[in-house]
Amino acid sequence: MIRLDYEIIADIIEPGSKVLDLGCGDGELLSLLKQKKDCRGTGIEISPEEIFKCMERGVSVAQGSIDSDFDVYEDKRFDYVILNESLQQVLNIEKVLSESLRIGKKVIVGIPNFCDVRARFQLFFMGKVPVTESLPYKWYNTPNLRFLSLKDFRDFCFEKGINIEKACYLSEGRKVLWCTNLFADSGIFVLKRG
Repeated sequence: MIRLDYEIIADIIEPGSKVLDLGCGDGELLSLLKQKKDCRGTGIEISPEEIFKCMERGVSVAQGSIDSDFDVYEDKRFDYVILNESLQQVLNIEKVLSESLRIGKKVIVGIPNFCDVRARFQLFFMGKVPVTESLPYKWYNTPNLRFLSLKDFRDFCFEKGINIEKACYLSEGRKVLWCTNLFADSGIFVLKRG
């Protein structure tokens, strides 16, 4: 069973594209893109355990931090740079997005929505930091450094002159078409420099 966010990203990416996946995890998305779209891709991952999983899948991966390892890439080297479920974990979002837009013709960002109705309910009525399907961590073991909503991200892109070419909103394995900041637990954005 392929994750819906992976299917959507695979549908966005053109066949034969060069792809860089920042925070690629176990390499499942890169493996899918290689098989389904004949993409040439590589990932950057910090976790040694995840790097071994990438290698088991036959995915090209380098160990490094997505906060700092951009200097080796020239402008527009990749057709797509992917930051799926990793942007909220970086230290300097402006730098990472700026560099991603420099080295990629397009950037695909997938983020969890920290303000969907289930998270709001837990915070308001239970008085606890939310734990949901898209936010599965407790407050003490979360890798997330940033807690943003879909609206926060759209506003950020507008302020920084980043064009959102396409956006797709998801909740519990389905697309959400209305009141997305309230009902979607995650969003996928295709970005291009304005």
